Amino acid sequence: MTQAVAERRTDFGPPQYERFLPPAIKKNYGKWKYHEILKPGVMVHHAESGDKLFTVRAASGRLLSIDKIRLYCDLADKYCDGYFRFTSRHNVEFLTDKSENIEPLIADLKKLGHPVGGIGNAISAIVHTQGWIHCHSAATDASGIVQSVMDDLIGRFEQRELPGKLRIALACCLNMCGAVHCSDIAILGIHRRPPKLDHANLKKLCEIPSASASCPTAAIRPATVNGLPSVEVIEEKCMFCANCFTVCPAMKMNNPLNDGVSIWVGGKVSNARVEPMFSKLAIPYLPNNPPRWPEVTEAVRNLVDLWAKNARKYERMGEWINRISWPKFFKMAGIQFQKEHIDDFRHAGLTFKRSTHLTF
Repeated sequence: MTQAVAERRTDFGPPQYERFLPPAIKKNYGKWKYHEILKPGVMVHHAESGDKLFTVRAASGRLLSIDKIRLYCDLADKYCDGYFRFTSRHNVEFLTDKSENIEPLIADLKKLGHPVGGIGNAISAIVHTQGWIHCHSAATDASGIVQSVMDDLIGRFEQRELPGKLRIALACCLNMCGAVHCSDIAILGIHRRPPKLDHANLKKLCEIPSASASCPTAAIRPATVNGLPSVEVIEEKCMFCANCFTVCPAMKMNNPLNDGVSIWVGGKVSNARVEPMFSKLAIPYLPNNPPRWPEVTEAVRNLVDLWAKNARKYERMGEWINRISWPKFFKMAGIQFQKEHIDDFRHAGLTFKRSTHLTF
């Protein structure tokens, strides 16, 4: 009976993570002394045992085909005994304990069009959402903007010439399933008009209580329109988040004329020097201008260059802005203060304990 229980197999939960660890990591788990960056995109971890583990980081797309994943697997089989991983910011990292494999691996990655870099004082790959390719509430594209911005800033990824780390994120609407609330520079798609209601079909397509409850600002309430059960939107309360469209297709939010992009700055997850910080609005609106989004690309490049020129060593974007003051940052960046910059809901940001350094 005991033996039968011990050998029982189920499909519940994820597999044991140790099955996927490279032998060097499994052997030295929790016994690493330090790591160092050897060159852009390459670092080495030193273990107490004297073992070394080399990491080669390359930029990767957010949306990958099966063929692309197989190419990664082929490289991992060739140079890394089959081991590689994806980071939370959409980089792909190849792990090997053989230093002689580093340069051939980098050469093969570049043949595939994957630049190597993003470690240390450089721009990492942009974490982003799905945009027009899939998301039903997107106010802008994701992959298109990210490709355009990184094409423009690729030198900042492949070299280590910045004062410190720079993390860029994109979310295609303010529901923010990307990390735009905590990145140095955030690109955020925005709707600027309330939902357009299809009263004739709303009752057929939606559950009115669910549609009303979906609104975070209580701007939606049941109503009778032209004798039909429907809802009404209090426009003064609407924050254009598209939550309602998520549960009710009859409340369309997408608007080619008014949808666009905003730029936010100053967020970070790190606890170094100061507590983690939330991003704040810098540029309220830029137009959607596919396929290369020149206005967005130029705005991001200008912000990166401004920070790189004026920040101290290791100083993140938000730390630099707080040091010089936000009014001076707006002046240096040439950003005109507008009504959208008025932050009239700061309670959560001021009262949440954002640091992992707990005090009692």
